[in-house]
Amino acid sequence: MSGDPLYLLDANVFIEVARRYYAFDLVPGFWQQLGHYASLGRVQSIDHVKQELERGKDDLADWVSKGGFGTGFASTGDTDVIQSFGQIIAWVQAQQQFLGGAKADFAKGADGWLVAYAKTKAGIVVTHEVFDSGAKRRVKIPNVCQAFSVPFCDTFEMLRRLGVKFS
Repeated sequence: MSGDPLYLLDANVFIEVARRYYAFDLVPGFWQQLGHYASLGRVQSIDHVKQELERGKDDLADWVSKGGFGTGFASTGDTDVIQSFGQIIAWVQAQQQFLGGAKADFAKGADGWLVAYAKTKAGIVVTHEVFDSGAKRRVKIPNVCQAFSVPFCDTFEMLRRLGVKFS
């Protein structure tokens, strides 16, 4: 599998698909595929996303706590990831377009860590957020990805690239 891209999932991927179009009871194959590709090291997320998901009191939190994603939640504790996170936070703080509250929320959440991990590990961020050049109230993942030349895509594009088919 060497040379295959690594997809790194934002919390909103897990949350939106669980609540909307790939609910556990309707499309269990989606969740099986996530576990499968996590076991191959092709699809991951990070420890900060796991913590966000575990705060929920729903099927998704249960799936995460019972190991449905296996070892797919990577640690962000490596020095190079921490350094990248610092660079990302410095960039966000320097951007005049974002409101102070947006900058503070970004610094406290998982999004910056996700982009830092992707930057460091040459991964592709998977998110449902879209680039917004006029964003003020929220620091969007694609905006940060673009600033740091980190590729990103949405869930459907990841599934297509992986060749996943549900039947």
